Amino acid sequence: MSDTNWYVLKSISGQENKVKAYIENEMKHHGLEDFVTQVVIPMEKVIQLRNGKKVPKEKPYYPGYLMVEANLAGEVPHIIKNIPGVISFLSLTKGGDPVPMRKSEVNRMLGRMDELSEFAVEANIPFIVGENVKVIDGPFNGFNGTIEKLFEDKKKIEVSVMIFGRKTPMELSYMQVEKV
Repeated sequence: MSDTNWYVLKSISGQENKVKAYIENEMKHHGLEDFVTQVVIPMEKVIQLRNGKKVPKEKPYYPGYLMVEANLAGEVPHIIKNIPGVISFLSLTKGGDPVPMRKSEVNRMLGRMDELSEFAVEANIPFIVGENVKVIDGPFNGFNGTIEKLFEDKKKIEVSVMIFGRKTPMELSYMQVEKV
């Protein structure tokens, strides 16, 4: 079906997956699968520490939002709006018509999803706070230090290194240190 557009659907935060499943089931139930071709929740992979173990977890990149590729003909918008957990379509005015996303926004969003899923795989934080590391790159190459902080969002760590008998904190990329 060529006359589909992408729309942004606001949902109750934390219920994105439930809403996605509901939409897919409702469309099947009404025989309207052709009208809703994709329901996407852009996810990012994050690494969380649980009991000292690193656990990869996916969380919505835009909590409370789903992207729906649909042809909003006939009953379709009405059915979607009445799904539990759905707040509304993104529109220019309150209660107005759903506004389709621009192609560039869709490509950016879908491209961003690929980027996020690939990026997380290579950027698992292989360190924990308090761990001893050796700097293997940059001006302090060869120095040993202790990890003080992890900056997950920036994929960097803060390492305090003994320089001239004093602890000096420095921000480094994960790639610049190795476990001692």
